[in-house]
Amino acid sequence: MNYCSSCGARVETKIPEGDTFPRFVCTECHTIHYQNPRIIAGTLPVWQDQVLLCKRAIAPRQGYWTLPAGFLENSETVAAGAARETMEEANAQVTDLSLYTVFSLPHISQVYTFFRANLIGPKYSSGPESLEVALFSEQDIPWDELAFPVITQTLQHYFNDRKTDVFPTHYADLEFKRPVNPSAS
Repeated sequence: MNYCSSCGARVETKIPEGDTFPRFVCTECHTIHYQNPRIIAGTLPVWQDQVLLCKRAIAPRQGYWTLPAGFLENSETVAAGAARETMEEANAQVTDLSLYTVFSLPHISQVYTFFRANLIGPKYSSGPESLEVALFSEQDIPWDELAFPVITQTLQHYFNDRKTDVFPTHYADLEFKRPVNPSAS
């Protein structure tokens, strides 16, 4: 960021008084421009004993399978955003949303939230961000073709929890660990 979105003056990076993080601060109007994590809202749509997955038509991980999810919009609840993303990516309506998994990914400044949801009938089709949409039984999940670790973990939790019919909310911090390069020491 080079210029203030409030007045157009230059910004500088500094720790504002009373704060603990460097921020972009306007040199003229002193507006502090916060940069906060992005929230991704999605669903784990269930129809009978199957889950609905979408094959991504966009980067990153184009051609890989995922749960319908995307960035939360302003003035939208997380559950409403998850239902909207399900409609946008899979042309599917869901009901009875229940918070199921939450993942904090500080290395990319994102928080993922997935809601277990009931698919309203086996009615779905590809949206603009999906190459294909399909229902999968547990034994048919394309585990090696899942787009992201949060998708894999959400599905693993679901199929494990389904055995006892108890579905607690799961939370995890997923820290990216860079591989150690032994020749760099």
